[in-house]
Amino acid sequence: MRRSYQNRKLERHARKPAELLLVPMIDIFTVLVTFLLMTAVFSRTVILQLNLPASQTEFREPPPGLQLEVIVRKDLLDVSDRNSGTLAQFPSKASGYDYDGLTEYLKRVKAKFPEKTDATILLEPDTPYDTLVQVMDRVRVFEVGQGMATVQAELFPDISIGDAPATAPGAAATPVANAAPAASPVRTAAAAAGAGVHR
Repeated sequence: MRRSYQNRKLERHARKPAELLLVPMIDIFTVLVTFLLMTAVFSRTVILQLNLPASQTEFREPPPGLQLEVIVRKDLLDVSDRNSGTLAQFPSKASGYDYDGLTEYLKRVKAKFPEKTDATILLEPDTPYDTLVQVMDRVRVFEVGQGMATVQAELFPDISIGDAPATAPGAAATPVANAAPAASPVRTAAAAAGAGVHR
């Protein structure tokens, strides 16, 4: 028996809507999550490689009775003992003096001589005042994190200032043992007051 047009129309309206297939969507999300996780791990690995610490300067053991001097040259920072000569040198980088390298070395010296508090900074002529302040800050204290706060720990707060020994053009720094006598020392109080003006 042939169904009427009306019956066919009613059957079309009564037909169930097509079901949404979730299995392919789950497969897509699984692949997407796996890709994102692999990408995140790879990015983290790259960051760790870029932030590897720089090679440490070979630590030369300071002699007993250390008379610490930091000589500020135009192209490097020279850490010396007044009696035995140069202990470490930190050549300037493209961004300027290697203050971080100086701080790390002085921290190791302080660990060997915890009771020592005095140091001498020797400057070449025409050394910028800002450079003096930066070197003084790095010789006096270093910053260390304690929980959420950052505090300053003491290195060599009793600072004297003098003239650096002259060097021949292109020659290495003259050992401090052969240096001329330093100029009249300027004690830490006056130096620290000057440093505060530029902060």
